[in-house]
Amino acid sequence: MNFLIIGGFLGSGKTSFILELAKYMVEYRGIQKVAILENEIGEVGVDDKVLRGSGYQVKGMFSGCVCCTMAGELPINVRRLQKDYDPDWILMEATGVAFPDSIKQNLLKTLGIRAQIVCIADAQRWQKLVKPLGHLLPLQLKDADLVLLNKADLVGREELEAARESIRSINGQTSIVCASAKEGIPQRVLDQIIEKKEG
Repeated sequence: MNFLIIGGFLGSGKTSFILELAKYMVEYRGIQKVAILENEIGEVGVDDKVLRGSGYQVKGMFSGCVCCTMAGELPINVRRLQKDYDPDWILMEATGVAFPDSIKQNLLKTLGIRAQIVCIADAQRWQKLVKPLGHLLPLQLKDADLVLLNKADLVGREELEAARESIRSINGQTSIVCASAKEGIPQRVLDQIIEKKEG
């Protein structure tokens, strides 16, 4: 089973990315068993409604942030998914304030699952967010295997390059890919994510 954690701050485009990746997996790569594990703080997950409305089976976890109070609930939900559905892939959308590496370590420690991390960064809001959230964003991005710099079509070249350099200063080992809401995620990026885990 392959496990992908999708992290990133609120409003960066995580749900849109998950929908696009899941659709590509099923329709173009022939991967039939794709499960989406969604976490949202609060009693009702707005993203959960979007995902269900797109025809995907979603397991919601609403006890709080997956990196802290839900540390024990995560392996229980993953085991349940494995038993009931036996997915080829689990795509997990972390809450906008979660630390993906904490989730990754929890999965490895409790279930022996090695997860891949993709973080979505908002190019349009990056400069506005990076200073006030200087304690949060670096911890979200520092262990990402791939950073998707989303909404690149909404900023100029200089602003986009400044965001790329800022992300490189946080995680110099990661791949940074620019994406635009108009054009969607490049197919080569979707293939890279899938083939890295399956290869």
